[in-house]
Amino acid sequence: MHMNRSIAAIQTATPNSVGDGFVGLNAFHPQGSRPFNPFLLLDHHGPMQVQPSGRPKGVDKHPHRGFETVTIVYEGALEHRDSAGNHGKLFAGDVQWMTAASGIIHEEKHELEFSRRGGRLDFVQLWVNLPAKDKMSPPRYQDIAATRIPKTTLFGGGTLRVIAGELGGLRGPAHTFSPITVADLTLAASQTETITVPANHTLIVYALAGSATINGQSMTRGQVALTGIDGDTITLTATADAKLLILSGEPINEPLAVYGPFVMNTREEIMEAFDDFQNGRMGVLN
Repeated sequence: MHMNRSIAAIQTATPNSVGDGFVGLNAFHPQGSRPFNPFLLLDHHGPMQVQPSGRPKGVDKHPHRGFETVTIVYEGALEHRDSAGNHGKLFAGDVQWMTAASGIIHEEKHELEFSRRGGRLDFVQLWVNLPAKDKMSPPRYQDIAATRIPKTTLFGGGTLRVIAGELGGLRGPAHTFSPITVADLTLAASQTETITVPANHTLIVYALAGSATINGQSMTRGQVALTGIDGDTITLTATADAKLLILSGEPINEPLAVYGPFVMNTREEIMEAFDDFQNGRMGVLN
């Protein structure tokens, strides 16, 4: 028998900017408490207006170790380069799932042609924790084109798209180290959908646009709802056309040491990460 989850909290994201080209909101970050575990961070950049520029703006080269970054582009275009030799362009609907693991140096900027033209940019970046046993795995890079992401039109309008894990009978193409679901859902005004997830998984809903109720409680753009781990279903009703990001996953119940771009299990591992980065052991991005 299915049970509706309680709503533990609805939080409002805070204004946030990253580098010289990404302006938006931060819904949660790894320095705080960990109710969003296994997710560490959710930044929503946009929708923002990018002014035409011959020099693409964004975030210059920086390292990561111990987790994964997931970039979901809704509008506009980004370009990525990293020290493992990957170079990719992301357009509307595309997803990049980068496993930093043992260490990578990368940069993310507005895609060159998009930068020259200017326009609307709207994307989300997630940080996903890795289990201790996988933190020092080799880096991995998954470029997931929009055409590879299964999508279904729901009864009553709206669409469900599953990037990772399983939801609503769809299975996402992303490979993950621990059980995780990442999906986005658009709902037409007054449409209702019930979603079922494993009873032991964290479940978070972030409002990308519009407004909705989650188990009867209101949320609007830029708010994140955290559910209790006390059931397996939530009911979402759009109060205006809405776009929602659904994140669920098995909590990784291990110690966390966080410093800047590194997320490890102990302070010693953080010191080691700094040392490895400074001595070029995470590679070089020319």
